[in-house]
This record gives sequence, C-alpha cells and structure tokens, in this order.
Amino acid sequence: MAMLPSNQVGARVTEVGRRLQLRLTFFLLLFVIGGISWSYADSAAEQPLRRIAFGSCAKQDQPQPIWDSIVDLKPQIFVFLGDNIYGDTNDMAVLKKKWDLLGAQPGYQKLKQSCPVLATWDDHDFGANDAGAEYPWKRDSQQLFLDFFDVPKDSLRRYQEGVYNSQIIGPLGQRVQIILLDLRYFRSPLKLGFQPGEPGEGFRGKYAADLDPSARVLGDAQWKWLEEQLKLPAELRIIGSSFQFLPDEHGSEAWGNFPLERKRLLKLIRDTKASGVIMISGDRHLSEMMRLAPGATGLDYPLFEATSSSLNVPSGNFTKAGIRFMNEVNSYRVGLTYFDTNFGFIEVDWTANPPVIRLQVRDEKGGPVLQQKFKLSDLQSP
Repeated sequence: MAMLPSNQVGARVTEVGRRLQLRLTFFLLLFVIGGISWSYADSAAEQPLRRIAFGSCAKQDQPQPIWDSIVDLKPQIFVFLGDNIYGDTNDMAVLKKKWDLLGAQPGYQKLKQSCPVLATWDDHDFGANDAGAEYPWKRDSQQLFLDFFDVPKDSLRRYQEGVYNSQIIGPLGQRVQIILLDLRYFRSPLKLGFQPGEPGEGFRGKYAADLDPSARVLGDAQWKWLEEQLKLPAELRIIGSSFQFLPDEHGSEAWGNFPLERKRLLKLIRDTKASGVIMISGDRHLSEMMRLAPGATGLDYPLFEATSSSLNVPSGNFTKAGIRFMNEVNSYRVGLTYFDTNFGFIEVDWTANPPVIRLQVRDEKGGPVLQQKFKLSDLQSP
C-alpha cells in the first residue's frame, strides 16, 4: 500500500514514528503515525483501498455495540469525523479521563486491532459545544487528541496548529487520498439570527450566514496546506469535514454559516483541477446523502456528500406521536434521512472498468440503509 506523506509544517517531510503492528487477513500492515505513513510488510503485494468505514458522535460513557458490525465488514481503515467523545470542559484532566473511557470500550479496542484509525475532531472533543478559535484550551486539547491517537511525541503534528492531516494510500492508478480538515481551531464565531419557518415546513437552527469577508473556517495556514494536498496526484479523494459541507439552508452549524468559505473550497477544487472528490461529514445525529449538480457552483462534475451520525447517540427529535423524526430543509438531499444509530461505509470496486464507488450509510447491524452509487469516471472534469 503506497502512501505519500502530506501533513506538513513548511516543506513536505517524511517522518518515521512509532510503528503499531496490525495483523489483517492476508497481510501485515505497519501503521506509522508521524507523517502519517503507511507500508506493507510485503511491499511487493501492494493492495488498493477497497473498504473504508467512517463515523462520528460517540458517547464515551455509553455502550458502543456498533463496533462489532463495523469490524465484521473488515474495513481497511476507519475514519473518526469528530465528536469522538463528548468532552465539553476546560479541565484537561477531565478531558483526558473521557478519552480514556473511549479507549476502554471493548468494541473500540477490537476495531484498533483490526484496522488503523484516522481522525479529526469536532466541537465536543475539541472542548466545548459549537466552539471555534476562541476556545482557550485548544492547544492543550490538541495534545490530548494526538496522545489518544498515538501520534509520536516528536511528530511535526505536535507543533502544527490544528489537527488537520492527509495521506495517499494505494498503488499507481488506484490511489486514494484521505484529507481530514480541522474546522475548529481557526473557525470564527457563529452568527445568530436565523429565522425559523412554520411547523411542518422544515426544522431550522439558530445560526445565520456570515458574509463578513474576514470570517474563517480553516485559517490561512490550513488553506495553503489544503491547496498543496489537492495538487497531489490521486484517483479518488475523500475530504472529511466534521460538520456538513453542502447544506446551506437548515441554520444548524455547517459550512453554510460561512458561505464565502464554502464558495472558496469549491473554487479551490476547481482551480487545482482536483478530480475524484467526495465529501464525508458527521455532527448532526442524523444521516443523509447529498449531491451538488455539476456546474451549480463552478465544478465540472457532481459533488457527493454522505453524513453519518451517530455511532451510539441517535437523534433525540421526536414527533408528538413519539416517532423519531425531524423534517429538515436540505435541497441537496438525495433520498431519505436516517435517524437511528449508524456508520458510514465506502466500497471501491477497482476491478470494474471504470471503477465503481458505493457511498453508504449502514445501520447498527451493518445493513445498508442509504447509498449513492457512481463511477469514478463521473468525478472527472470533461
């Protein structure tokens, strides 16, 4: 499994960190977090990335039976998209204890023995609900985050502001780039003032769009880094965003709160001629599939997004009749919204010509409940 280290401070650096030996079905994978870098023990048997699991929103002090279903699908990698714990504290000792509770979950321990785990954070594991750049303990929280995910003490990620990271996995012609953004460390304050609609027209949150040109989601350093990543060669690119990217109507926290930053990311994908981009997100305690039509905002191909949330805290929204349901405005949604416990799954069939991608949400028992199926060739500029 080939990999290009891409997390940078200044120039691109290849680091050698602590290696965790993980035995998979037919081969030994050495997982090195420090660049991050990957390698197979048998370099002659490079394998493409075919099965990727992802999820978000895991209460560390509640049962997490969903890990068994994830492990049964034999993912080659798991991506944590944030709210990996519910820390919500300024006390770093308390925050560490909450990370320790996640680490002690039997299912999560089983997952770590079966595949590598990559991660970014969202507000609750960052430290406070809906928090951004103003959170006073973000530097200390970052170190605890890196500790939990076994990033070596001498890694350059220890000196970088923010937990964003990226890697390219797979042989030539079957390379998958996983880009995990940090939407907390630099994010400007949210703007209140969204006007709710009438009951039945769709739920709307409290946040309004901020059109101030100085309002930020990623920050200058991360924007520069992201541009460099999108210029690297890869056939499929998975961008992990802790909160939703496409929706811009529901008024809950999303890139839609910062429309100029949302527009900037779409423009960056176009300007770098980055092909094969799909989005995955979490945060919402609901799951849905979305699609942005080609040409709608300057892209030459459709942009797909899958939101998967939560791993063990399903939606708390109920109708008066006691049905778990919330009608939420989202013009980009394809199909229905799923409200119960779930995780995301990406299957890539490299044997098909052209390769076929299945972007899925699966229920607690591992059954598919939502899916978007498309060809890799659909994600190319004409």
